[in-house]
Amino acid sequence: MKTTIHKLDDGSDALILPREMLDSLNLQSGDQLQIIETDHGIILRPVADRFERQMKAAREVMDKYQVGLQKLAK
Repeated sequence: MKTTIHKLDDGSDALILPREMLDSLNLQSGDQLQIIETDHGIILRPVADRFERQMKAAREVMDKYQVGLQKLAK
């Protein structure tokens, strides 16, 4: 998979990852990546913030199915 470094309006540069890659790695806009330089190139590794993402997902599910969950709790 290839990508290109793009020039932004503010003069900085940005590496844009293809949507297919983000989806396959379960990454979302706003997620943080650690950049590790090696003799063979770079490694991009998600910063371990999975607990907060899991809690957010759980809250979204609970909000969406609040009525059904309340009935099950009785």
